[in-house]
Amino acid sequence: MKTIFITGCTSGFGKAIAEKFAGTGNRLIITGRRQERLAEVKVQLETDYKVEVTALCFDVRDRQACLEAIDNLPSGWKNIDVLVNNAGLAVGRDTYDTASLDDWDLMLDTNVKGLNYISKAIIPFMIERHSGHIINIGSIAGKEVYQYGNGYCASKFAVEAITQAMRIDLLPHNIKVTGIHPGAAETEFSLVRFKGDEEKAAAMYKGFTPLQANDIAEVVYYVTTQPAHVCINDLVIMPTAQASGIYFHKKVQ
Repeated sequence: MKTIFITGCTSGFGKAIAEKFAGTGNRLIITGRRQERLAEVKVQLETDYKVEVTALCFDVRDRQACLEAIDNLPSGWKNIDVLVNNAGLAVGRDTYDTASLDDWDLMLDTNVKGLNYISKAIIPFMIERHSGHIINIGSIAGKEVYQYGNGYCASKFAVEAITQAMRIDLLPHNIKVTGIHPGAAETEFSLVRFKGDEEKAAAMYKGFTPLQANDIAEVVYYVTTQPAHVCINDLVIMPTAQASGIYFHKKVQ
């Protein structure tokens, strides 16, 4: 049994990742900023999988809240084996000149600063134990820039750089670092990106079969099951119908 810390567990990748690790008998620390939904996920995991679950409700953009939540964990729960930095979002799909500064701030504060706050709070526990695995959920948007992706691509390129820097700097501490970069995936992602416009969100997935949250959960779990001397550094995961950030083969509807 391992202790798995997962951010952004109220929906999408985070929830699916939590279910996968719970289903294999691990205990979980799950986080999210939606109190009611986080509580529901906690009960579901405990009921369905009979595992121990600690739920921490806070916004990863709030540095003090991140540090306090982790510092206040009971000592036995600080032996975190796997950290999955999943919390993140895309907001807006505009050209650089028309994009909202508020949208950019939200993405950078969540996708980059939030990842750093959580990691900086947990890494000392891993260093003390000379063991651990950090998985950062990036995106194909962190590998190549596409039209209308400006602020989101910037945030995910930062995640890519941070992941590489972690891998180098944490090498003496026996801490594995893995970057996982999904392509088009059907979760609440597009609904958030289009600010609740369900028609535009649904249109993103027409004509092909996108990735599902469970697909990413399977891969996250897989990289944590490798032998101690093996680290999968970097994975890009696409739907079969997607070749890059912009090239898709979509069937005519």
